[in-house]
Amino acid sequence: MDKPILKRIGQYQAVRRMNDREFRLKFKTEHMEGIMATIEPNDVVEPYIHEGEEVHIVLEGCIEYVVGKESFVMEPGDVLWHRSDVLHGARNTGRVKARYFTVGVPPTFM
Repeated sequence: MDKPILKRIGQYQAVRRMNDREFRLKFKTEHMEGIMATIEPNDVVEPYIHEGEEVHIVLEGCIEYVVGKESFVMEPGDVLWHRSDVLHGARNTGRVKARYFTVGVPPTFM
């Protein structure tokens, strides 16, 4: 991919729904993917392991992100990086829908 990719609000390449969670693929290249994720209050993204690295940026709400044995409570503006080959998952700890943006390298989620 040589050309820049711009996705405006409401533009997505694909959507993946899992219970009360929604993952919208904003972009995907040979090397990375960008996903807008939403989690309802008290919902959990079950922990999993895969190859690569991830960066998460919380946009709205409050998320507890667990990586291995460490737990990180994240609020809007917080950024977390971790290796993806360590067990990791998220939980909405707030009273409103949480929204965060994730960049994964390589693109293995969607």
